[in-house]
Amino acid sequence: MVSRRRQALLIALAADLLIGDPPNTWHPVALMGHWMHFGDRLAPQGHRERLIWGGAWLAGGVALASVIASRVPAHPLVQGSVASMLLAYRGLDRAVGEVQAALQRNDLVEARRLLGWHLVSRPTDDLRADEVAGAAIESLAENLGDSLVAPSLAFLIGGLPGIAIYRLVNTADAMWGYRNEHYEHLGKPAARLDDALNLLPARLTAALIAVAAQIVNGQGTAAWRVARRDSGRTASPNAGWPMAAMAGALDTTLTKRGHYVLGNGSRLPDAAMIGEARRIAHVVLALLAGGVALAPIPRALR
Repeated sequence: MVSRRRQALLIALAADLLIGDPPNTWHPVALMGHWMHFGDRLAPQGHRERLIWGGAWLAGGVALASVIASRVPAHPLVQGSVASMLLAYRGLDRAVGEVQAALQRNDLVEARRLLGWHLVSRPTDDLRADEVAGAAIESLAENLGDSLVAPSLAFLIGGLPGIAIYRLVNTADAMWGYRNEHYEHLGKPAARLDDALNLLPARLTAALIAVAAQIVNGQGTAAWRVARRDSGRTASPNAGWPMAAMAGALDTTLTKRGHYVLGNGSRLPDAAMIGEARRIAHVVLALLAGGVALAPIPRALR
């Protein structure tokens, strides 16, 4: 028999896939973003002061998110409906699909714009078509962990407060986790906590990509081999795992200029390869849902 929490997560996965995100006005992640923006505006000057403030503001957000989430009625349909707003698979797939469609039309300018608007923070104005395709594939792979696998695990372990806390920390890292003068100290607590929370999900995402690749194109062994070999090439201790796995799955090389090279495949990223990556991602979602429904949960997590 499927537990109530797993029922709620299956409802959340289905709702996210079929319905997607609500308007930003009511979106909990947007509200989390407003919280972090407000904390940024109030932050003091001075490295030590900003480090302490960043940790305290993040802790306050975690406490607030947990309290609000704990007040949601316990019925699986209600829990699942709320949890679906803290997943982002449909939105991710749609954003990557828009870049793919622009490349298929040979509209490189629009593909660059869509990539920079929805998926990456790096400059996109001078990227070649293969670099745009590669960056879209990297973002898809990395965000399978951040937007699907990690929040699902957080919900299984901690219920709605668990997934709310994860998304708050992930949002804080996305907004504050930059190594520049303004955010170096303010965002350090968020960045370190996000790294810790994603240690297991990132590796599980890479494993799921490998299994999905074996189903889609028979490249599962290559995906896992490249993930183990190249995952340490990124500055993040986690992002390299799913991205390298996807590079191996597609027999390609994913490159961010001046930062990393993942994989050593012979195929050049293009619109068709984005479509193949999306098919692998679809299977990852199916594997995750199947695991939620069928896999035993350790007694310690029940």
